[in-house]
Formats: sequence, structure tokens, C-alpha cells
Amino acid sequence: MALPHLHDGHSVQLLQGGQEFFPALVRAIDASRFEVRFETYIFNLDASGQTVAEALVRAAERKVAVTLMMDGAGTPGLPSEWSARFDAAGVKWHIFSPLGRIGWFIPSRWRRLHRKLCVVDGHTAFCGGINVLDDFYDPNHGVLESPRFDFSVQVTGPLVRAVAETTAQFWWRSRAAKEARERDFPQAWAALQSAVRLGVQSTHDEDDRDHGQSNAKPLGQPGGPAQAGALQHTSRAALVLRDNLRRRTQIERAYRKAICEARTEIIIANAYFMPGARLRKGLIHAARRGVRVRLLLQGRYEYFMQYHAARPVFGVLLAAGVEIHEYAPSFLHAKVAVIDGQWATVGSSNLDPLSLLLAREANVVVTDSVFAQNLRQRLEHAMQHQGQKMDPAVYASRPLRQRLLDRLAFGVMRLLLFLNGHRY
Repeated sequence: MALPHLHDGHSVQLLQGGQEFFPALVRAIDASRFEVRFETYIFNLDASGQTVAEALVRAAERKVAVTLMMDGAGTPGLPSEWSARFDAAGVKWHIFSPLGRIGWFIPSRWRRLHRKLCVVDGHTAFCGGINVLDDFYDPNHGVLESPRFDFSVQVTGPLVRAVAETTAQFWWRSRAAKEARERDFPQAWAALQSAVRLGVQSTHDEDDRDHGQSNAKPLGQPGGPAQAGALQHTSRAALVLRDNLRRRTQIERAYRKAICEARTEIIIANAYFMPGARLRKGLIHAARRGVRVRLLLQGRYEYFMQYHAARPVFGVLLAAGVEIHEYAPSFLHAKVAVIDGQWATVGSSNLDPLSLLLAREANVVVTDSVFAQNLRQRLEHAMQHQGQKMDPAVYASRPLRQRLLDRLAFGVMRLLLFLNGHRY
């Protein structure tokens, strides 16, 4: 399937961390009149999470149609107090693919819902890497001294339609599967029909958008394109998805195309970085033809596999002249890039096999110098003041024990992918 075409007519606002993301999200939900659809990997009911949860409750109590989809690995369950509040208010919520006790031992369960999407009234959308989780708290490591480094975007414009369609379709597909497991076959059939209907509609709308037509009505609203005349036509943008059906390679291909066309500079900030052969070759070829390639990566130990499995690929990148900076103050969770000060992406997809081969992911791609320079300045500041540049000589002389752990993690990762039917 071809990559989505970038279209004019978007206003895209960069949001850094929960301190910018959560207030913007709550304001949009509080202004909703018809519909809120929300997907996230983690929904933690800490102080930040409660502000979002309360906004969803307020919206549902105003008779706004609210759906909340959470991943079963990132969010195994909700506190009973909040599940009761959601039910009482009319928030329709669902936990996708709960793991149970042996879930991680079942390869099909590795296909997670990792994207973070929200669409309000078919007019405003959010997409990025930020979970509903306080910036100063990590579920595995407790209180953090510095905030997590992450980004999201708030968008108005044509791509919001795509966010509305994909979240609505996934909701109904998941509901159909749940009803079928519970042997409520009439409800399962009704939900499946809704999902199929939305899928057909989405395909037609994608064709229209690719041919320059974008007059479809936003989902959840009775009128035409919401506030179309109020849009600031400043950015070309598109929603790029990764799933296990029609869009298996879109995000990786978007990165590879932009890297191949780079002329002066590539900056990538990525939490879990283990690129496949094609992405590695693209970065190496770019560096060798004189493009300055800089990577801002996770510097703190978070998970054994993600930390150690990434390191065997650093050697060839460093040898080609790629600069690697490790983020030090806190956990880096960003999945963003800026190329030539013009092309940028913000989303949920890491450049690792879990994101690029298994998980459902969503990125927004933007071509706009003002937006790209804003993101570039924030990444530049992080590299200069909060990162530690990796010395190729120090990397080459790292202790034998660490090299063995790196190779072990890399081998285990490839074995797990093989068991899931993938080569990387």
C-alpha cells in the first residue's frame, strides 16, 4: 500500500511532555460536543491521569459519546473506583488483549496497541508518544528526578478524519471480538458490521484524499468539515499508521524515504532503537554522503532487552560517522525525527522490531519549516545540555561482560522474532 499523501490545510502544535500535553488534551475534551475517541497504551490513574479521566467523565455526563481503548499489557486493569465512575457516567471503555498469567508466552499476544491517539468531534486530534502517565513517575522505577522526555502533537485539518476512522474501526473490531468470546453472537455480528462499514468508508476516503478530495464529513458530527474556514493553512501533514493488516510497513517506509532524500542533516530521537538492516543502511549511506546524522537515544537502563539488544548495531553506525548521544537526566520516551529542517515526524513508533513488525502504531508526518525548526531546537538543546555523546573508542573497549550481554539480548530478540514468523 502506498504511503499517505501529505495534504495542506493543517495546523500542527508541538507539545512536549505531560506538562504541555495534558492541559491541551483536557481543554479539548472539555470543549467536546459530540464525540471523544481515545486510545493509549498506558492509562495510569495518578494525579495526571485523574485529570484526564475526570475530563472524560465530564464529557460523558454531557452526553458526549466517549470511547476509551487501553492496551492490556500497558494497562492490565482499572481501579474499581474508576471503572465504576466510567460506567456510571457512560464512558465506554475496553482493555485490548489482556495478557493474563501466560500472555507473554503466546507469540500472537505480542501484537500490542501501542499508539496514542485521541480525536475530538472529528475536528481536533492528538498523536504522539505520551502515555497517560505522570512525567515524574515510572511504573517500574518509581519517582523520577527529572521529567520523562517525550512529545505529542495537536492537529486540526484533513488528517483528523483519518484518526477518527481508524479509532472508530478498531473500537468496533475489538468489541466484535469481545462479544464473540462471550458468545453474544448477535452483538458481535453488529459490531463487526460497523467495523467493516467503517473500513470500506475509510478506503474510499483515502482514495479521495490521495486525489485531492477531502470533503467527507467528520465522524460523530451532523455537518460538513468542522470549522474548515478557520484552519490555518500552514503545514502539509499526514497520519501514518502501522498495523497487521493493510499498513504493515508504512512508518518504516516513511522514515526510509526521508532518510534517503536527506541532504544536510538527520536528527532522530528514539527510546528503543534497534533498526533493521534497511534502516541501518539508509543511515550509514546518508552519513557517508556527507549528511550529518545524529541520534538521541535512551541513556538510562530501563529494560534488559531494549538496552542491550540495541548496542550491537552501534558499532557500524559510529564507524560510518553517525553521532550517538545518550539522554541522561531521565528516561527518554520520544519517537521523533527532523530531517533537513523541513521534514518532521512525531508519534508512537520506536525504531525497533516490536514497533515496526508487531505493534499498532501511529505517527504524524509534517513538512513545514516552522514546525520542524521548533522540534529541532528542542532536540538540539537536549543533545547539547542533557545528553552524553558516545565515544567510538569507549564503545569499542566496553567490558567483555557487557559485550556478552549485548550479544545475548540481540540473539534472543532475533529468536523471538523468528518464533513470531519475522526476520529483521
